[in-house]
Amino acid sequence: MKYDAILFDIDGTLVDSTPAVEKVWRTWAASAGVDADAIMAVSHGRRTRDTLAEFIPEEDIDQALADMRVVELAELHSVTALPGVRNLLTTLPPERWAAVTSGDRELMVARLEASEVPVPEILIDADDVATGKPDPEGYLLAAARLGFEPSRCLVVEDAPAGLKAGRAAGGGVLAVATSHPARELAGLGDAVVDTLLDVDFAIDDDGITVTSSEQPRPS
Repeated sequence: MKYDAILFDIDGTLVDSTPAVEKVWRTWAASAGVDADAIMAVSHGRRTRDTLAEFIPEEDIDQALADMRVVELAELHSVTALPGVRNLLTTLPPERWAAVTSGDRELMVARLEASEVPVPEILIDADDVATGKPDPEGYLLAAARLGFEPSRCLVVEDAPAGLKAGRAAGGGVLAVATSHPARELAGLGDAVVDTLLDVDFAIDDDGITVTSSEQPRPS
């Protein structure tokens, strides 16, 4: 398929931050007396504030976010670029790709820089939208800022919440099985691949032609 632009998630899609994210949540859960496994079951791909709201009162969320930030910044050393990401993003024209994340800008830029992944010119973060993933607001905003129709953009995501947001935005959706098994992502995207090494992005003046080696979907 040919697209005008590519819209990437960050955590789990461009950078492998899963160990860091899990440590942050489990450290906070232990200090707050909250079931860490229950948090991990619903947190991936969503804004931290939205997840916290399911477990603690609204008035306690800002302090929880501040406490978690200390651990997040201490764990930057464990964040690495996912396969194929650096090469891909250095070849894509900056005006044809953006990132849409459920994290905040400061942390996402820090993780990209720590893993030596290019920081996009357009980055939509948790504070840029009124409603987080699986709502499509972030992807619609990214497409608008790039100047393209959402239907002409490809969303690349690793988590169900993000894939649902991409689908609701109306364009193409590619799932990468970097944080979830492919069987959990089947049906949520147009294709499911192991990593971005399994995808070819051919760039010309008219856009980006995307060809993937899709994982067989489980029966």
